[in-house]
Amino acid sequence: MNFLLYAPILPEFILVVASMCLLIVGVFKKSEKTYSTISNLAILSLLLALFLIMTGNVPIGTSFSGSLITDHFSLYLKALILISSIIILVVSNIYLRNINLLKFEYIILILLSVIGMMIMVSSNDLISLYLAIELQSLPLYVLASIRNKSLKSTESGLKYFVLGALSSCILLYGLSLIYGYTGSIYYDEIASNLSEYDIGILIGIAFTLAGFAFKISAVPFHMWTPDVYEGSPTSVTAFFAVAPKIAALGLIVRILITAMPTLIEDWQPILIVLSIFSMLLGAFSAIGQQNLKRLLAYSSISHMGFALMGVINGSFEGVRSLSLYLLIYLVMSLALFICIIALKTNDEHIENINDISGLAKVNPVMAMIISIILFSLAGIPPLAGFFAKFYVLYAAVEAELYYLALFGVLSSVVSAFYYLRIVKVMYFEESAITFDPMSKRLKTLIYLLTAITLLFFVNPSIFINVAGSASASLFM
Repeated sequence: MNFLLYAPILPEFILVVASMCLLIVGVFKKSEKTYSTISNLAILSLLLALFLIMTGNVPIGTSFSGSLITDHFSLYLKALILISSIIILVVSNIYLRNINLLKFEYIILILLSVIGMMIMVSSNDLISLYLAIELQSLPLYVLASIRNKSLKSTESGLKYFVLGALSSCILLYGLSLIYGYTGSIYYDEIASNLSEYDIGILIGIAFTLAGFAFKISAVPFHMWTPDVYEGSPTSVTAFFAVAPKIAALGLIVRILITAMPTLIEDWQPILIVLSIFSMLLGAFSAIGQQNLKRLLAYSSISHMGFALMGVINGSFEGVRSLSLYLLIYLVMSLALFICIIALKTNDEHIENINDISGLAKVNPVMAMIISIILFSLAGIPPLAGFFAKFYVLYAAVEAELYYLALFGVLSSVVSAFYYLRIVKVMYFEESAITFDPMSKRLKTLIYLLTAITLLFFVNPSIFINVAGSASASLFM
């Protein structure tokens, strides 16, 4: 066997071997010390996979008879997935210890889900696409309910599983229609067989996009998001908010740009509807929320509407804006979730907006950091979030979708209201809570991510060029 043929999937191979070995260790040797060892080794395996990608040691090419493709676009998304997963595991070590939930299965499930996400962004046929989605999704259902003594956590896991299974059925039906009418599972062959297509393909595309919409919690397939975000442990919620959505959006881009470029007039209206309703519902529904995690659930729905704007025109500019948006969204979302995890009183983690009343009086640095992140999420210049929204809006305007850009601006104005409400609570309300000292590790992560958010404007071309070179590989 020529192992060089499988070099393009070396990062995935490393994580598969690591997850299997760590699973065996965890089963036969259960203790708190073992959990720490497994966690550190998992982080090291993720760092090794990230190092190989960042240093260019993963060759461009295909594997498994063309079922998986490794190009600059997939490597870019894999790097984002790995970075978010490393941060989540570092944070989880502290958070799970605080809530007495040191289960080694948690780490294994994250590794398996990450493997599925990495295969998703490299999938080059319909079968690998579906298998990767299931490999990503099944561990997430368990992670949502891993706090099995909590009624909310168990309920969130059950809701996520039931609705996730339904979305998988819808997706599989759509994929089967595409295969049935084109006679191929490979993206390039599907694209070449679309010269003469039947109405059945359009139905297949509609069902497929509905399945994808569930994965990114786009309206009207968002119903699981607030309950699952609220019920899951906060570290799991942070993972849900970032990594799976990066993978799903990357998969949407690849299948639409690679397999269906000639049908843009058919799938574009579907994405426009998903984008507009996601932005508006996410913005307006968040206004009345008191639970921070539910508010961030609706915020993420709105942000996914913005992200879809980068896919809609099917051009290089659009995909580049999406790639940049995902990078900035990762930084902002993780920074805010880590702040929520870091703030606790009497060993109890905060969850409601009122819990941070008067934070500016007892911890002005943390109040300022949270304000910076919230302003960035709202798209206030010159913070990183402004650049993210500017480039997706520019892509919409370039495609002459002026009304879409108008809805984007409107939803940004509305979202600014509920972000400012949190700032108002921190600065202008009295505090009745004394917060516990923060972990140095969490502080370091918060400062690093906030610095990126705050100083992004100094030299944004670095990130824009990286996003552009990654996106260009889809149009070669």
